[in-house]
Amino acid sequence: MNMQNIMAQAQKMQKEIQKKQAEINATIFEGKSEWVTITMNGKREIKTLNIDKNLLKDDEDLEMMEDMILIAFNNALQAVDKEIEKKLGMYGQGLSGLM
Repeated sequence: MNMQNIMAQAQKMQKEIQKKQAEINATIFEGKSEWVTITMNGKREIKTLNIDKNLLKDDEDLEMMEDMILIAFNNALQAVDKEIEKKLGMYGQGLSGLM
């Protein structure tokens, strides 16, 4: 294989990675806990935060609500990570510096 072919393949791979990353960035992921639903995009930017207000009766529920928000947020992050691994895992961890 000559160098020109290798460079052409590398450029093709880079375009494929960029396309898949753009798809991931545009996807909306949802994280849920018992009281909270969070949506975020593939860039890990929170788009919505919904709290079931019927479950809050007084200030004592605030600490529980904070825990539910953390659970939902982490659940949404896991969904993003799973999609990244699914779409970009074949390219390996070593290529993350190219994007």
